[in-house]
Amino acid sequence: MVIKRDIEPVVRAAAASFPVVTVTGPRQSGKSTLCRHLFSDRPYVSLEPPDTRSFASEDTRGFLAGYPDGAVIDEVQRVPELASYLQSLVDDDPTPGRWIITGSQNLTLLDSVNQSLAGRTAILNLLPLTRNEIVRFGSATDNLEAALLAGGYPRIYDQGLDPSTWLASYVATYVERDVRTVSNIGDLVAFQRFVELCAGRTGQLLNYSGIAADAGVSQPTAKAWLSVLETSFLAFRLPSHHANIRKRLTKMSKLHFYDSGLVCWLLAIRTPEQLRIHPLRGAIFESWMTSEIAKHRANRGEAAGLSHYRDSGGLEADVVVEGAGSLALVEAKSGRTVTRDALGSLGRVRQLLESDQRSVATSLVYGGDDSMRRSETEVVSWLDLADRSWVLE
Repeated sequence: MVIKRDIEPVVRAAAASFPVVTVTGPRQSGKSTLCRHLFSDRPYVSLEPPDTRSFASEDTRGFLAGYPDGAVIDEVQRVPELASYLQSLVDDDPTPGRWIITGSQNLTLLDSVNQSLAGRTAILNLLPLTRNEIVRFGSATDNLEAALLAGGYPRIYDQGLDPSTWLASYVATYVERDVRTVSNIGDLVAFQRFVELCAGRTGQLLNYSGIAADAGVSQPTAKAWLSVLETSFLAFRLPSHHANIRKRLTKMSKLHFYDSGLVCWLLAIRTPEQLRIHPLRGAIFESWMTSEIAKHRANRGEAAGLSHYRDSGGLEADVVVEGAGSLALVEAKSGRTVTRDALGSLGRVRQLLESDQRSVATSLVYGGDDSMRRSETEVVSWLDLADRSWVLE
């Protein structure tokens, strides 16, 4: 089943302006399906089969000559040098949207693209499904724990698969195959343990020395391995907000995973009942909310502009969304009721950050079913989060 992806207008706009459009993202996020659907008038070729990959690598000019009017080329990171040959082709014929290239393993792909196609390609990130996209499959659950457990990888919904079974295969493929391609990691067992430890720290401040000690590796190794998770679009660091106020702010980033289902699988959470009473339920919900906002912005071509606020007194806002002249502070609370303390904390951060030149709005996203307004804060049900715009003017 092919559903409309939120990023489609941005991809179409890029294809109308750039001779090459690069769509990257985690494995199994739907890149191939999206591009084949949007550009069905172009030939499609995947560099995954060994014989095709060998042809493209050994005779790149001959391979590309087979597509005089352009093509959709999938898994392009398998032949990194192909981008260099595309450079001369698009310089000779810069027709917009002629070449659509896709691939995972972001570092491998972007190194070759940035070196050869700078200024010639738009680079867009397709992340796992947003809540709105899941609803389009017609099988979205209104149970919060079940939704967090399922996550947002398309194949789970397209084929009606059990999330735990599919994610087990996904992790095995990622660790045993993709990690070797992205980085020279010798001890895959230790790396998988590191990934599980990171999952246990989702939604929390990132302490490299602590996670390195728990994983039994050096701090430089922990940093390098975390970069692998970011390169693979499994996790991301949410930087601290820097404000021109007389407050001592934490400089530590927060660690988040893009997919709540993957976090649950890594933490051996297999049922909604287990998640309901799990001590990390609140942190998993916060990461889900943060990733929903990040995906919403990525689907509109916005890559930056997110941070978190925390000062030395413990006052915090889980997400700070930055616009040209405004900010939005967003707090996550997984409970089904809204407390006055949570609203009060957001209000205090708003008072610290607002100024004559910048307005500050506050939102609290919670695990209940009804959205409402409480004083100056918009209280947003998790069911309605995807309906809000998180791209500010």
